[in-house]
Amino acid sequence: MTIHRTAELQRETSESSIELSIDLDGSGASDVETTVPFFDHLLTAFSRHSLIDLSVRARGDTHIDAHHTVEDAAILLGRAISESLGDRSGISRFGDAVVPLDEALAQAVVDVSGRPYLVHSGEPAGFEFHLIGGHFTGSLVRHVLESIAVNGGLTVHVTVLGGRDPHHIAEAEFKAFARALRQAVALDPRVVGIPSTKGAL
Repeated sequence: MTIHRTAELQRETSESSIELSIDLDGSGASDVETTVPFFDHLLTAFSRHSLIDLSVRARGDTHIDAHHTVEDAAILLGRAISESLGDRSGISRFGDAVVPLDEALAQAVVDVSGRPYLVHSGEPAGFEFHLIGGHFTGSLVRHVLESIAVNGGLTVHVTVLGGRDPHHIAEAEFKAFARALRQAVALDPRVVGIPSTKGAL
């Protein structure tokens, strides 16, 4: 029996309009347009390293701030991950990765637990105020990870182990998260049913 672990969702608010689709068992192909260039870059890296096919079309009130568009896209991505996982049968459940990008180093650990939680630490002082690419505030990195975790039913730990350049730090965080998620959502032929002693995730 072929399992199709896909989702196609839309989100409309007074602040943004998002269309998003994913295939958990893809090849890392992406087609991303959010009108926030650095966020496009991060989502493209996420897709490539998670091997999740990702399509995103987002428009929003970026004349005010990138926050609403980025947040709503992250909310929808989390919901799409959750929907595409179904009852979470047969998955590995846990994943971890440590990823360098030049001087930056980030670690991510993911549990597809059904319990939303983010632990995020290690970004250097002032990172949250830095404007990356002229349009993406450093504080949005944590906010995106939190929005995905909460809406995806994921426990996520991300730690920045080192780094100086804000671009490198943010990208290393996204790549580490992608690699850890790739392991966690992978189907394991040895897993029978839901990988929990409770019988539900």
